Amino acid sequence: MRESRAVFIISASLIAIFLIVAIVLGLTTGDAMGDALGNAQNFVVDQFGWFYIISVGFFLLFVLVLLVSPYSQTRLGKDDDEPEFSSLTWFAMLFSAGMGIGLIFFSVAEPMWHFSNPPRDMEPGTIEAANQAMTLTFFHWGLHAWAIYIIVGMALAYFAYRHDLPLSIRSTLYPLLGERIHGPIGITVDVMAIVGTIFGVATSLGIGASQIAAGLEYLGLITLPAEDSGAIPLAEIVIIIVVTLIATISVATGVKVGIRRLSEANIVLGILLLLFVFIAGPTVFLLSSFVQSIGGYLQSLIDLTFRTDAFRGTDWQQDWTMFYWAWWISWSPFVGMFIARVSRGRTIREFILGVLLVPTAFAFFWIVVFGNSGIWVELQYIAAGGEAGSGVVGSASFSTALFAMLSQLPWSAITATIAIIVITTYFVTSSDSASLVIDILAFNGREETPVATRVTWALAEGAIAASLLLVGGLHALRSGAILTALPFCAIMLFICWSLFVALRRERHWVESRRRVRRQRRDMRVNELLEELDMEVDEDSKSIAEAMPRTGAATIGIDPSEVEGERGSSASWRDRLRAILKQSESRGVASTQTDLERIRDQVNTLLDDTVIPAFKQIREELKSHGREVKIEKHPYQAVLTVLKGGKEEFSYAVRGRAYHKLSFAFPQFDDRDESRILRAEVVLPSGPRPDYKAQQFSQEGIIQDFLSEYAKWRGMPL
Repeated sequence: MRESRAVFIISASLIAIFLIVAIVLGLTTGDAMGDALGNAQNFVVDQFGWFYIISVGFFLLFVLVLLVSPYSQTRLGKDDDEPEFSSLTWFAMLFSAGMGIGLIFFSVAEPMWHFSNPPRDMEPGTIEAANQAMTLTFFHWGLHAWAIYIIVGMALAYFAYRHDLPLSIRSTLYPLLGERIHGPIGITVDVMAIVGTIFGVATSLGIGASQIAAGLEYLGLITLPAEDSGAIPLAEIVIIIVVTLIATISVATGVKVGIRRLSEANIVLGILLLLFVFIAGPTVFLLSSFVQSIGGYLQSLIDLTFRTDAFRGTDWQQDWTMFYWAWWISWSPFVGMFIARVSRGRTIREFILGVLLVPTAFAFFWIVVFGNSGIWVELQYIAAGGEAGSGVVGSASFSTALFAMLSQLPWSAITATIAIIVITTYFVTSSDSASLVIDILAFNGREETPVATRVTWALAEGAIAASLLLVGGLHALRSGAILTALPFCAIMLFICWSLFVALRRERHWVESRRRVRRQRRDMRVNELLEELDMEVDEDSKSIAEAMPRTGAATIGIDPSEVEGERGSSASWRDRLRAILKQSESRGVASTQTDLERIRDQVNTLLDDTVIPAFKQIREELKSHGREVKIEKHPYQAVLTVLKGGKEEFSYAVRGRAYHKLSFAFPQFDDRDESRILRAEVVLPSGPRPDYKAQQFSQEGIIQDFLSEYAKWRGMPL
């Protein structure tokens, strides 16, 4: 509790100091704060730009190596943990993670900018410029972004769910720091994560406010000053205040069901808008360019990953690639915790493939539909004799590019209104969810946190977004992200090292245990036990001690060092009481009640439907000289066909409890949420896709068994 209080106080104090300085300088000295941020950004880019580039390239390489490594079979949870969400629900939630304010803002603005202002000595407005524009946009929104999220999410899930450490950033460094994560170093790590996340979220909120204001002006509801007028962005600040208050009310009152439904409705509206632009726009051109853009992206991936523009200057890198890398890094604790929370029970390979491919594929399709629709409009204008960059879409600002593109399609007022609604609701749900995630980080993984602190973070996000707009607009937002993400980028490198150390030591420990089990099969139990006491090699012994079955406490740490630290800790009794109190306060009763209901349903299905069907099959197979064994395990029934005493075929039905299908970001508090029963058929080749329990009948099971048994014997029916 003392550590959590320190993290909250330090983080809140740093943010308060920044806000006071920004507001005072912004109101008294005009552009002084914006200039200071710009100078600091230039220094970071000039001196550490290479560090951003090589680090993000390493993150993607690290993820791909883990994907094909033996560690990929490690489960993000205990060995017997199963996913909380079905594959369909999991993909849907990853799909929803791929949407956000930034994607809506930049999906037209970025491709149009690169098309009209190509960075690689290319003629503006040409076909080559269009191809390059999509390649660069894909690069910024593709595999690298999700590799960053995977690093944090995978580490959080591994250490929290497999080794029972708190769901916090400091826990990911346990193999390197041991019990020191509970001291000043751990506090510093969490503070950096919180400050970076605050600025990353504030950047998104500031961008969203700018686009909402532009949309309202497009609809004729307000009038904005010219971007270069130097006037205070009053409309954007008012929007931030209003929407932040809505998010704050949501956080304070705990209106989770309403926010969840709002988020789901928002996803549906976004998909409808996407489909409308796809159908109303140049559909065939979009499909063709989608395939071509993916090819261009893959072809240029290595070159773009390590390009630093060392011989050209870093202006373009600073405005684009380094801003994006910093933005993704600052968002990684937020998104990482989300994907960790919904991925418990999956293997590392499943996790990487799902998180790397599903959101990336969706983002690419969204960018092609919106971005290439804008480029197509501009190409038609250029073909008619216009100058590149001076058409309706090409001449639009970043904030108005989306609405300029929609104006060239039917029902533009309706679609612009839908776009404003989508951005606004994303504003609310992003602020609401981010406040809760930041609070979890501030309280060392506790999910039950004080309402007052959640409100504090919600207000802080809006205040920082408004202050950055006040002192420098979009450039200040970019500067804030680049500056605050730098220290967390270094922490992420240590997270990679820590995760690798833990996985390597766990694998070594597992192999040593497997070696012992093989010895046990070859010798009598009593003799083996005596021999093991004397002859277990020191390496196996140290690994076994360093990775106990209970998981968390000594991952990769010398046991004597850990015991010494524990023994010298005067507050271990306080920590124990806090752990027990936290566990008791999590209120798992409703989940247990819901799971008991599901388990009763599973047992009813097995006893009333599956077992009787198995008995009928057994009686018939016995008449044909086959021996049949029926077993009932917890939540699973297995029928095994034996021929000559050896297993010939097996057929099992097992029950699973899943959360209902949802596209929404969970509010990390789903204990009151009901679950549904799904049943799976498990064959020797593995489980088949799940079914609703109501689809199972005795006759259906018999017929399905006959079909699968015939296939297994090479005689498909």
